[in-house]
Amino acid sequence: MILVTGATGVVGHPLVELLVSAGAEVRAVSRDPEAANLPAGVEVVRADPSRPTTLDGALHGVTAMFVNPRTVGTAAAELLDRARDAGVRRVVSMSALNVDFDLDRQPSRLRGEYNKEVEAAVAASGLEWFALRSGFYAVNTIGMWAGQIRAGDVVRGPYADTSWAPLHERDIAAVGAHALLADELSPGCPVLTGPRALTQTEMVETIGAAIGRPLRFEEVPVEVAKRGMVASGIPAALADGFMAMQADSYGQAGLVTGEVDRILGRPGLDFAAWAADHTADFQQ
Repeated sequence: MILVTGATGVVGHPLVELLVSAGAEVRAVSRDPEAANLPAGVEVVRADPSRPTTLDGALHGVTAMFVNPRTVGTAAAELLDRARDAGVRRVVSMSALNVDFDLDRQPSRLRGEYNKEVEAAVAASGLEWFALRSGFYAVNTIGMWAGQIRAGDVVRGPYADTSWAPLHERDIAAVGAHALLADELSPGCPVLTGPRALTQTEMVETIGAAIGRPLRFEEVPVEVAKRGMVASGIPAALADGFMAMQADSYGQAGLVTGEVDRILGRPGLDFAAWAADHTADFQQ
């Protein structure tokens, strides 16, 4: 039995689908099981991973578990202690490539994603472990640009030449499924990226090709972009952190790591494939 936290999320949902397709028994954790909308055959339990005692019954019979930092918050060490005592042997966690950066360059912490602490707890758990240090999620472009694209053909933002290697959420899920199901697992925390580095200009043009409209990126000053983010409801500190990451492209010398290809034995899904999968998110 595999227990999945964050089972209804961007990565958790395709992960559950992949595990079911592979014939695994899956127990999904949700705070709202009635709205989970997961594949048939998945056992959905009501619990809150940030309060580990609510998972005591759900851990019965589990041999491996997937931990999403946003769901567990600061309770990872306690949850993993309980999992080990219940007989869980393996844990795979979400993480991020910037976990070793200064904390002010980890803006996702402001959304409750304590990747650094969760990864450390996983590594110290005494279980077989694997942490997915994911890079730039392609799905982030929905929050960044979808509103502007629905309203017109110009996307405005800072740093037109900032480059990322956008990562399809299905590839993160596939690596997670592989780590949960593999007969032999070597502990590690590979950095996962998409297969190709693209500038923001190129990403916007790729989305345009997918939706059949010519789009262009127009660079604006950082302060103008920040005001727009804050006006849309994003906390100023989060906007500052995101701008800092844009300025240094995550500070990563080699934007494409090739780890997805190595682990899965196939090429990673490129941004054009992601954009084709998400055309509805950019159209009215």
